[in-house]
Amino acid sequence: MTETGTARTADPERDTLAKAGAENFPVAPFFLPRAWRDDLMAVYGFARLVDDIGDGDLAPGGADARLLGLAPQDADDRLLLLDAFEADLAKVFDGTPNHPLLRRLRHTVRRRSLTPEPFLALIAANRQDQLVKRYETYDDLLAYCALSANPVGRLVLAVTGATTPERVRHSDAICTALQIVEHLQDVAEDLRRDRVYLPAADLKRFHVQETDLAAPTAGASVRALIAYEAQRAGALLDEGAPLVGSVHGRLRLLLAGFVAGGRAAVHAIAAAEFDVLPGPPKPGKLRLLREVGATLRGEG
Repeated sequence: MTETGTARTADPERDTLAKAGAENFPVAPFFLPRAWRDDLMAVYGFARLVDDIGDGDLAPGGADARLLGLAPQDADDRLLLLDAFEADLAKVFDGTPNHPLLRRLRHTVRRRSLTPEPFLALIAANRQDQLVKRYETYDDLLAYCALSANPVGRLVLAVTGATTPERVRHSDAICTALQIVEHLQDVAEDLRRDRVYLPAADLKRFHVQETDLAAPTAGASVRALIAYEAQRAGALLDEGAPLVGSVHGRLRLLLAGFVAGGRAAVHAIAAAEFDVLPGPPKPGKLRLLREVGATLRGEG
């Protein structure tokens, strides 16, 4: 889970929603219908807040903890905060939650007939982040992404009324790819948090030690490892790309933006010669626009 760097104040709802502008991909772009934008921002508010709890990035002073019914001394206990947040989430579906972001979400849940499962999965992913710091195999990482990323795509489909089994399958591939790309961009930051999302089996295959990931720049073995994982992410984006052609209108443009954003990020990693250690390689706007056009045309 990645912190956007936006400074927080004492208003939990405003601070969390303000982070939307700093995300890799537009959360609720202007061209969407107003009702979709409102509901996508409500979903974003939930996902952003649960990530901030899991990463220890809540505002100082314990405002979120108080809203969740916890004492000030519990404001730094991430597992306790996640438990309290899950309890408040239950009130979204049966009652009135305490946290303003969950009260906002309550209207979306009712309007779109959303179920608790994807929200609970996102909480479970952040709970797992407190307990699991390393992943042995790629399959283990995919199982984590099924909790941390795929529910977001499923919620986008549900909010826009576009859910079908095939679209969910393609969406899962895209969301997993985007999560892996984010992990590749943030190797150094994640390591500072004592998290390594590169599978241990792959580190061994490419003769990479964790100490190599703490270097100022990547050596040949680390670059080869990052190139390998980037290729995997690109293949997942290609696998999921038919989702774009399965919908029409503004939803098609939104989903093309997600795929294009992932492809542009993979290109940026490659342009940096797979040296992600100095900082996250970011794609330029022109490259992103090119990828959007190519995705809409069904290229790539």
